[in-house]
Amino acid sequence: MAGRGRAIDGSCTPEEVIVEQFDDSDIVDGTVAGGANTSHTIALKHLSSLLAAVSPTANREAYQEAAIEQNILGRSTFEGRRRTFRYLRELYLLQPERILFRALRDLWDEDPEARPQLAGLAALARDSVFRATSHGLLKLPPGALVTSALLTEFMSEGFPHTYNAATAAKIGRNTASSWTQTGHLQGRTSKSRAAVEARPITIAYALLLGSLQGQRGQALYDSLWTRFLDATPRMAEMVAERASQRGYLELRSAGGVVEIGFRHLLRPLKETKS
Repeated sequence: MAGRGRAIDGSCTPEEVIVEQFDDSDIVDGTVAGGANTSHTIALKHLSSLLAAVSPTANREAYQEAAIEQNILGRSTFEGRRRTFRYLRELYLLQPERILFRALRDLWDEDPEARPQLAGLAALARDSVFRATSHGLLKLPPGALVTSALLTEFMSEGFPHTYNAATAAKIGRNTASSWTQTGHLQGRTSKSRAAVEARPITIAYALLLGSLQGQRGQALYDSLWTRFLDATPRMAEMVAERASQRGYLELRSAGGVVEIGFRHLLRPLKETKS
């Protein structure tokens, strides 16, 4: 991992070594242009197919073998398989030793209805142009008309004079599809803003993302990640209580002080010494 990586808290026996780290660059800072949505969407269908085909305990090589060698994604050419796998890896990492993907994989099978938002949170963490469109889109009320041109405008506010007109328009179309896949947009030819539901697994993942960025306590309830779920701070707190009851996180609140932990999601990945 990169030098900026930091070890996740946890204990190990003398026979084991912690190999898990979180690299700060796993969550892009959003100030540098780029991301899969410049040429693709968040590919929720492909991600779902891949995770359905590969065991939750599999290593990184198993994902590549399923996508490229076994053609689980159903691409017509070998190059198409490689390209789609590259997009998925760019967005979701697909490496069990990376916290962002391992936590997504831990939560994926817990609530199938929440998978679009779970994938969307991961994409938001990894894709700068997708995140740039979020700042305008998430402010829109349910029912507001949303065009690809409007999303291009939102992206251009974050990255002015970065893309030519054709590329910017393509990003607008790709992000329109991506936001439809996450449930934030509805409609086929005419799209409008739709509200999504914050659920225990998505709140757990949203709070984890905030924690990995250094946020603590009540601040975790009011972040880009919780706003992605259309959750007010109070709503996020209520759903976090349900997530705690299900063991996705640990929540302690006393005297106005809130502590949120992620013992399972941030468990160290250990390997036994030979």
